[in-house]
Amino acid sequence: MNASMIKSKVISVLLHAHLPFVSPPGIPAEIRFPDGCAFSEGKARQGPPEHLPFSCEESWFFEALSETYLPLLEMFDRLDAARVPFRLSLSLSPVLSAMFTDKVLIEQYLDYVDRQIEFGSRELDRHGNDPCLYALTKFYYDRVAEKRVLFAERYEKNILQVLDLYQKKGRLEILTTAATHAFLPIYAAYPEAVQAQIEVAIASHRQIFGRNPQGFWLPEMGWSPELDEYLRSYNFSYTVIDTHGLLTGNGECRKGSFYPVKTPAQIFVLARDFYASRELFESESAFRLSPVYRDNREDPAFELEPDLIRPFLSEKGGRTPTGYKYFTQGGGGAPKVLYDPQKASDQVRAQARAFLDSRLRALDRAGALMDEIPVSLCAFDADRFGRFWYEGPDFLEALFREGAGREGLHFMNPPEYLFKQKDIENLLPGYSSSGVNGYGEMWLDASNDWMYRHVVRSLDRMVELAERFPNDSGLKERALNQAAREILLVQSSDWPRMLYKQECPDFARYQIDMALRNFTTIYEALGSNYISTEWLTSLERRHNLFPHINYRVFRRKR
Repeated sequence: MNASMIKSKVISVLLHAHLPFVSPPGIPAEIRFPDGCAFSEGKARQGPPEHLPFSCEESWFFEALSETYLPLLEMFDRLDAARVPFRLSLSLSPVLSAMFTDKVLIEQYLDYVDRQIEFGSRELDRHGNDPCLYALTKFYYDRVAEKRVLFAERYEKNILQVLDLYQKKGRLEILTTAATHAFLPIYAAYPEAVQAQIEVAIASHRQIFGRNPQGFWLPEMGWSPELDEYLRSYNFSYTVIDTHGLLTGNGECRKGSFYPVKTPAQIFVLARDFYASRELFESESAFRLSPVYRDNREDPAFELEPDLIRPFLSEKGGRTPTGYKYFTQGGGGAPKVLYDPQKASDQVRAQARAFLDSRLRALDRAGALMDEIPVSLCAFDADRFGRFWYEGPDFLEALFREGAGREGLHFMNPPEYLFKQKDIENLLPGYSSSGVNGYGEMWLDASNDWMYRHVVRSLDRMVELAERFPNDSGLKERALNQAAREILLVQSSDWPRMLYKQECPDFARYQIDMALRNFTTIYEALGSNYISTEWLTSLERRHNLFPHINYRVFRRKR
């Protein structure tokens, strides 16, 4: 290792991109439009929920696309044009990839943006006599119109194509995760379930990007020692766990959480930088809580007269957020005032410098205790940057621009960093996860444990079907493939987490019940040798994930 590398400092930024599967048409109105859904930015919905123009979960997707993923791509474009040497890793869930390519969802999104443009034009008329509000409304209106053109024309409605372009340029590394974001430690004793989650994810990734991923993001950072052999058997190089997983592992973690370890199966494991997450999001003084930042919770849709929000108002009075947010979040002794994009931008740049300084100080302290080069792995959920923190994408851009001028600092993706390291100690990390208390209780407690006996029973039946019908084709193969989709969907970690946190619990329970019911219907139909073609076709259109799935992924490995 040369002297210049010994003096280096490495920061790796990794965003995890995932959303719950958007529900199909046909879900009862009281489930699709829960009052005051916690996943939305808006206040509690007003008016009869069955008359909302968009469902709760559709709004999650639209908001994420407008506020997180398009701004990230714009950030890539600006940094690339300015020749800023940025590196970023993106863990992209197969569920979200499927939604990005769903033609119906994409057309609904464009309709959503058109409504924002129509609403904005009305707001410009309304605020014509107030220069400050008019300027802020014009700011939002222009942004929405730009996004419409950017998405439909420059990006050709294909987010994944643009991500692949930056991956080929070496700026972006794309990881995969479990097919439907299952919390894998719960299924570690059921090899067919874990194998199906991983195999379908790899096939989906290869179908989109034409290559196998090097890294595997553990859903909810759920790690158990049994997963070591699974990851090696599918040729993954590395994964990421929460910090305490290293410190409670089977062995002495002599170099701490700023340096990787190697498992018995030769998988590299990196720990996320706990203090980076705390500094940005998880403390009372977190950067994201700055009083000058936009309040994402308030929206004029829930305060204006019906005639003023017509694009976001159904015939009988249902309302959805417009995306036009006018006030700061205040706090810290500061009152809520009219949002000022320039003040927020200045604060973003100052906080990016402060965040970078704190990470470098931490790396200096860690580097003083080892001969190797430590790494600060800043791993976050992607939708925290934009959807829940409006200024988040600007913060990332400021971070990369500021870092480009720091001598000895390198932004690296995990494979780049790992390739340069030697003398990595062997250690098997301990059971760990993100979430409350860090040991998986969000995904298995009294609020959701009832579901697992039904899921496991259906898993056993799916394996039975795959063994009983190894070479079927035609209608029967379609039914078996759909049965595999339903089993994967019911394993999603989103549903037990939503039950635990009581965020749209009726929607989560409905998704669980419906997937289990659909699977049982197929199982019994195959047993009686009668399948309704009309019913199966309808189900395939609604639960249309993984069009190339092969139900044989659930066969026992011999």
